[in-house]
Amino acid sequence: MTGGVLLGLGLGGFFDGIVLHQILQWHHLISARHPPDSLGALQDNTLLDGLFHAATYLFTAVGIWLVWKNAPAQRDTATFVGTLLVGWGLFNVIEGLINHQILGLHHVRPGPGQLAYDLGFLVWGAFMLAAGLRLIRSRQMS
Repeated sequence: MTGGVLLGLGLGGFFDGIVLHQILQWHHLISARHPPDSLGALQDNTLLDGLFHAATYLFTAVGIWLVWKNAPAQRDTATFVGTLLVGWGLFNVIEGLINHQILGLHHVRPGPGQLAYDLGFLVWGAFMLAAGLRLIRSRQMS
């Protein structure tokens, strides 16, 4: 199950970094504290985004290795999907609480409606976490 959770953390991180940082360009890892309004600031934000992606890649690689290593024991699709949802949900909740709210490093989408986007990110993470735990528990009880 650890492998699935790590894969879920990796998927959540990659989605955040690729979609929110790069495609939509809503924020960078430290854009609220260090706005990318100059070339140097953009380079700093891009470097930290890259380090974030490297950590995400590590979670994903270790998750794949653990799932592969335990492949015969990982034949229950519902449990596997549940662990992916738990990992992705954990990513959203932890990242949303720490980076968005506590440290204020960035927000999902700064500007008007910023709090709504941040809360939506947390609610979506909590939903995935709860759905994943429910899937895992339902398989363990059957």
